[in-house]
Amino acid sequence: IIAASLEKFATEIRGLQRTEVREVEEPFGEGQTGSSAMPHKRNPELCERVCGLARVIRGHSTTALENVALWHERDISHSSAERIILPDSCLALDYVLDLFTFVMRGLRVFPDRMKHNLESSGGLVFSQRILLALIEKGLSRQKAYELVQRNAMRVWDTGASFRELLERDRDVAKHLSPGDLDKIMDYAYYTRNVDAIFARAGV
Repeated sequence: IIAASLEKFATEIRGLQRTEVREVEEPFGEGQTGSSAMPHKRNPELCERVCGLARVIRGHSTTALENVALWHERDISHSSAERIILPDSCLALDYVLDLFTFVMRGLRVFPDRMKHNLESSGGLVFSQRILLALIEKGLSRQKAYELVQRNAMRVWDTGASFRELLERDRDVAKHLSPGDLDKIMDYAYYTRNVDAIFARAGV
């Protein structure tokens, strides 16, 4: 479970380090090789290693389960397997923990890229909040969904601003004022509990 959790975190970092996303980046030293074929690349090699070793550790759980069925509750067929999987798993996990600690201590974060990626949707990240706000104003979920979706599809098709389309849509505007949209389409809503989350994590 520990290895799988670390793999989950490492996988997220790998995804966020992709060139077209680039919101975070694992430590990358001067002169380090990211790709033998493409010198410009800064591949998440450490996180990839975490993921690979997590699979090895998780694979040992299959052997552990195979050791459950013993003759008359106690033969010695499990012993040879345990002498491999127990030390191997512990040593591998120790290394993975050390490796991921290094990654987190040196993790680079790019807030400007995060903001750019959020804004690249033209405001569509707020579609759910708009939907819920319309429902709170008395619209049925189906009607509210149709109103939001038709404007959202125009954003995808034309690249227009979601906010501007909502303001121009009479069916939406009669329920949500510009002031309402200001409150709904505020990124601060999604970060309002960050301090509490960090406190729970002891950060």
